[in-house]
Amino acid sequence: MTTYHCPRDGTRSAVSALTWCCPVCHGPWDLDFTPAPGLALNALSGRANSLWRYEEILPLSAPSVSLGEGRTPLVPLTDTVSAKLDHLMPTLSFKDRGAVMLVELARRLNPERVVADSSGNAGTSIAAYCARAGLPCTVYVPEGTSPKKTEQIRAHGARLVAVPGDREATALAARAAADEPGAFYASHVFNPYFLHGTKTYVYELWEDLGGRLPDTLAVPVGNGTLLLGAALASAELHALGLIASRPRLIAVQAEAVTPLAAAFHAGADDLLPSAAAAPTLAEGIAIPRPPRARQILAAVRGSGGTFLTVTEDEIRDAQRDLAARGFYVETTGVACWAAVRDGLGQGVDRPGSVVVPLCGAGLKTGMAG
Repeated sequence: MTTYHCPRDGTRSAVSALTWCCPVCHGPWDLDFTPAPGLALNALSGRANSLWRYEEILPLSAPSVSLGEGRTPLVPLTDTVSAKLDHLMPTLSFKDRGAVMLVELARRLNPERVVADSSGNAGTSIAAYCARAGLPCTVYVPEGTSPKKTEQIRAHGARLVAVPGDREATALAARAAADEPGAFYASHVFNPYFLHGTKTYVYELWEDLGGRLPDTLAVPVGNGTLLLGAALASAELHALGLIASRPRLIAVQAEAVTPLAAAFHAGADDLLPSAAAAPTLAEGIAIPRPPRARQILAAVRGSGGTFLTVTEDEIRDAQRDLAARGFYVETTGVACWAAVRDGLGQGVDRPGSVVVPLCGAGLKTGMAG
């Protein structure tokens, strides 16, 4: 195993220490990890048909908890926009990419219990993989989380704690539990192993597109785990000489909760002092103060991308439109289609080829009213 490091102050910690954040600034960890050379398209034939086929670029290998996650289809929606069907993952969301990495790590560290917090999908993923690994798991969710998601968490045998208040209150409750001795905090926000799982989304695109990437990746952003994974993969592929240029990152937020979009368009490097939030159908990206905000903003700017926002009516309409095309996707998962289906709007010249993730199944939430 490698070492955690803090991107703000350089503090380091052994992965085995179960220290879930930097003890100096209390920010998220990054990982001291460099992919091994040797990944090539012609070397992938015959490998496991899951994200573990990219063994050179993952910080863990030889998993025991895999459910066959990854290798989701890429299908066209228009002449220029394609969708990657991550709602077909084992627990019906893209979060399986990161959850399998966190739980495989937890299995090797053998903690007394695993703690997670979620607006729903990450919690269902952690619960499922903990069931696979035989690890006791407690998942904290906000009151009002989709009943289908809480049902799924309980079905996998996890203890469910519904926290009064918003998503931030839920995170604080989970972090208090994570500070107790013997706890492994399976945080999809603070633990960088999760990002090394989500980056496989882009490695799969690279393989399926014959060694290239689309011009633009549109990604829904709350805590930014898929976007940061995409940025990480793009940087790694470029450093390995496997792509000539990196794709533009288009980050999508619901108009009701736009802390990152507001900071980006204000030219700020971090969140603004106050960010208003209202209820939204896109519960998975309703994050008022994402801990990795600085990294998210830097990644989007560094790619030449931008932030787009979508209204509740646009989310409803996009969900109905995708269903009419044969794709039953939850309300968070349609945000990117809502943002790009009529073009990418101002600030994005020559978008070229675009890929959007359909990142959660409609069975998670049902159709929006």
